[in-house]
Amino acid sequence: MKRILTCVGTRPNLIKITQLDKWFAAYPHIQHSLLHTGQHYDDKMNDVFFRELGIRKPDVFLNINQGTQVNVISAIMNEFEKHILANRPDLVMVPGDVNSSFACAFVAQRHGIPVAHIESGLRSFDMTMPEEANRILVDALTDLFFITEESGRVNLLNEGKSENKLVFTGNTMIDSLVAFLPVIENAEIRNKLNLKDYYLLTFHRPVNVDDASNLTKLAEIICEISQTKQVVFPVHPRTRNRLKEFGLNEKLQSPNIILTEPIGYIDFIHLVKYASAVITDSGGVQEETTYMGVPCITIRPNTERPVTITEGTNTLAKLELPVIFELLQQMQNGTYKKGAVPKYWDGMASKRLVDAAVQFVTS
Repeated sequence: MKRILTCVGTRPNLIKITQLDKWFAAYPHIQHSLLHTGQHYDDKMNDVFFRELGIRKPDVFLNINQGTQVNVISAIMNEFEKHILANRPDLVMVPGDVNSSFACAFVAQRHGIPVAHIESGLRSFDMTMPEEANRILVDALTDLFFITEESGRVNLLNEGKSENKLVFTGNTMIDSLVAFLPVIENAEIRNKLNLKDYYLLTFHRPVNVDDASNLTKLAEIICEISQTKQVVFPVHPRTRNRLKEFGLNEKLQSPNIILTEPIGYIDFIHLVKYASAVITDSGGVQEETTYMGVPCITIRPNTERPVTITEGTNTLAKLELPVIFELLQQMQNGTYKKGAVPKYWDGMASKRLVDAAVQFVTS
């Protein structure tokens, strides 16, 4: 029996792998296992996604979530090495661009175990982002590349990767969205928050929230746009700490500004679906809004998901009120772009991925 091990560590990782077991069930000669490093493991930011999305309990839990980035990466490497020496898989699959993915890919490659990268080839070309370094490093260690959009294929070929190792699977995160749409539709979160016409915000990147000047500017923008619509802002723990540290909580005290704790996947996607617009610095939200046709403003100078701009509903913008206000005005008067769903974002990416992984380990 061939053994395939998928390694996760964060909330975005989980959303990308919810449908894998369903398709692996078609291959009884393949043992698919799930390992969680513990990189982000708390109820509000992670545990709840296991429950909501029906993901089974991880077969292996490394319980590593404390310390600096380098300490966490090295600790994951040490513990993951012990696991694969005792339980050598035939393929290690890692999703996305987080520290857990790099750590597990590095150890697997050092022990001669092939690596498959879910969501490979994405590039922001911005090395100030830790995620960009992880993307490049993981792809340098990868033997089988699962691609979500055409830019990924182009980037990998430009980096000298072999065409026969590239598999255009589509976006497995969209598979989760498609699978859970009926449940998402019935969520009660809008009623609970008494929402009608609203903007949805998410911010967590250091450039936007760790800098006092930028976070102050963001708070001022929130206050301004809340004059026209309700603003719903699920506050990431990092952002909540900075708001308190920089004395900005009082600035956001308004009946039209709804600050919440981090919200579970089902409720969050329901909020995305019915928002007038989403303003974010997230990666995955750019894709989710594109699939659902919801206007999205991404407050970043670049994106590793360019298809959300060229084909989807996403626009990059500076953290400046006039820029954001102009885009919101376009949305209001119907002149903002409509967007389309990219190739293979059809709910079947996980099947294409599993078929390719099985073929790889059995050929």
